[in-house]
Amino acid sequence: MAIDASIFKAYDIRGVFPQQLNGEIAYKVGFSLAAYLKPKSIAVGRDMRVSSEELFEELSRGIKDIGVDVIDLGLTSTDALYFAVGKYGYDGGVMITASHNPKQYNGFKICRKNAEPLSGQQGLNQILKSIQENNLPPVSPSKGVTARRDISEAYAQHCLSFIDTSVIKPFKIVIDAGNGMAGATLPPVLDKLPIEVDRLFFELDGTFPNHPASPIELENLVDLQKQISESKADFGVAFDGDADRMFLVDKFGKQIGGDMVTALVSKSLLKKHPGETILYNLICSKAVAELVTRLGGKAIRTRVGHALIKPLMKQHNAIFGGEHSGHFYFRDNWFADSGLIAFLVCLELMSAEGRELHELVKEIDPYVRSGEINSRVDSIKDKIEQVAQAFSDGEQDWIDGLTVQYDDFWFNLRPSNTEPLLRLNVEAASQDLLDKKVKQVLSIIRS
Repeated sequence: MAIDASIFKAYDIRGVFPQQLNGEIAYKVGFSLAAYLKPKSIAVGRDMRVSSEELFEELSRGIKDIGVDVIDLGLTSTDALYFAVGKYGYDGGVMITASHNPKQYNGFKICRKNAEPLSGQQGLNQILKSIQENNLPPVSPSKGVTARRDISEAYAQHCLSFIDTSVIKPFKIVIDAGNGMAGATLPPVLDKLPIEVDRLFFELDGTFPNHPASPIELENLVDLQKQISESKADFGVAFDGDADRMFLVDKFGKQIGGDMVTALVSKSLLKKHPGETILYNLICSKAVAELVTRLGGKAIRTRVGHALIKPLMKQHNAIFGGEHSGHFYFRDNWFADSGLIAFLVCLELMSAEGRELHELVKEIDPYVRSGEINSRVDSIKDKIEQVAQAFSDGEQDWIDGLTVQYDDFWFNLRPSNTEPLLRLNVEAASQDLLDKKVKQVLSIIRS
């Protein structure tokens, strides 16, 4: 069976089941991955999608046919898989998930030892090439075995170790697990905290009967916002399908952007660890860097994407890194991301300061933002050059697409990894200026 190369993305493998990704492909990926990493054992976790069990069986069979052992973590979250690989010293890990994608999708997030991610340029392309060229070793005469390991309690204790649980105040919180893996990984943590939690959609269900498990889209927060209002909760939390991303919602129903969560976590960590380095991607508000600098930390701006941020964090020994998309990375978590740890750190900050979420955000965020605006264009290169020319009097850089900065506004324009789209993000000192600049940039892009 020919493999559809388009399922090999920049940071993972992802496609529609069973047309693009099925048991046969999973076997080949497992076999090729084990041949590439040459590990003793690979930890494998899976989410609650309908196709995950079949993909687990075939991926594991491929791994074992090389003579490599499989550590079966069962139903778990992506961040818990990273924890297991780091904590127990496994040579690699595979999370079977399509994250926030609709139910017909599935995929593999893959890491090597110490939870270091494989990406399109670092490992995934070699795996694809060896499958395409059938350049693989023979099946091993001594096959690997499967060993089951339950990490739920160990992971809960690890996450709780990031905070002082004795300072946590009895907040009333609504948590929307989106029928995803947060429904399994959160209870062992929540049971150890003095908070009151309304649990929405904690039942694992890969058909996503209530709403897509993609909380970055506002339409998927409606149930959470309604429950916050009805129960008069202090704030709300939403997780995506594989529970590695997390978004906060204040008591008025407003979504707090991933960049503001980055700022809140940074504030908490810098109070405990003065002078540390913090990374933030270039879509984040400049309020993040301003806060970090004000608190005596060192802020470093990066490109977008976990496969880029994690190595940079190691290079700079950064204590924390955050992305606008809801990914939050911690040095003491093998530089891997965890939405659960980020939630706990924010909970501790609110408790320690005795202030509500919206108050904390208002204090550090004087700006307004457009959010990501996508435009389909014929020639990405030409459009970016036209925009660069039109704003040539601003401070420009090309770290990731085009960023242009002025005293009272800035914008970033970058191409999509997968589609002929340009993604525009604008931030300004006032709503009027923001509206004006969005209109000005879009008039060039869409002309």
